[in-house]
Amino acid sequence: MPRDNSVDFRTRMQEYLPKLVLAPSFALVLLFVYGFIAFTIYLSFTDSRMLPSYGWLGWENYSRLFRIREWDVAITNLAIFASLYIVICTLIGLMLAIFLDQKIRGEGVLRPIFLYPMALSFIVTGTAWKWFLDPGIGIENTMHLWGWESFEFNWIKDREMAIYTIVIAAVWQTSGFVMAMFLAGLRGIDNEILKAAQMDGASSFQLYRRIIIPLLRPAFLSAFVILSHLAIKSYDLVIALTGGGPGNATAVPATFMYSYTFTRNQMGIGAASAVIMLMTIAAIMVPYLYAELREKK
Repeated sequence: MPRDNSVDFRTRMQEYLPKLVLAPSFALVLLFVYGFIAFTIYLSFTDSRMLPSYGWLGWENYSRLFRIREWDVAITNLAIFASLYIVICTLIGLMLAIFLDQKIRGEGVLRPIFLYPMALSFIVTGTAWKWFLDPGIGIENTMHLWGWESFEFNWIKDREMAIYTIVIAAVWQTSGFVMAMFLAGLRGIDNEILKAAQMDGASSFQLYRRIIIPLLRPAFLSAFVILSHLAIKSYDLVIALTGGGPGNATAVPATFMYSYTFTRNQMGIGAASAVIMLMTIAAIMVPYLYAELREKK
């Protein structure tokens, strides 16, 4: 009888021990992630300024937010940055993956080289590219020292072109990661399908257009979701590279939110902008997660 009780106790411990171990982490995530998300949503409906306040304003902060010119600039910049960032990263990542999938020599060396930028923080990337693009010390100055006096590349100082320098730096950092996603997808394609298509006379172009690219749909979708998420919450890269300038020419919703919350003491407006960013990310993530769960079922 004692023996049976011992077995039952071990069985219960094996069942409940993982839950007990994970419970503190789950509680902390629940409080410091979802709790603060709920608190931010609440603040977006209040008259909070320098510190949280509880005077209820309803939708007034959202109405004011969409009348602020800086918010319009931030949304426009995000649209330009996100569209170029996602498209260029996807194309470069796909081309690099196809290149490495040809079983070339030195793949073991090239793959880490392409992936290395993703190991850097966006602060490091932004600082490095700021030096590289600065006309006084970067590529323009180097070309002048080499004798090409007419060379100009001062996008980082140009209000109209500065947003594209953020695209350049972000694409440089993330393309290798997208390449790894596509390379994993390419290596997962059944070779028998490709061999059968080749026996039917399909050219390499037709193989990629009709078979390989369609089979990479999950990788395309995953890349789109991840890149969209990175683009929407981009803050550190913008601050390190341009500081949101010249003026507010490269401001994005994340820098707008920080500025209004902690610099301009308009916490209610800042919280409203954060909620808009959250809703945008959710609009991308929820359908993706629903599709993934539905596919698994």
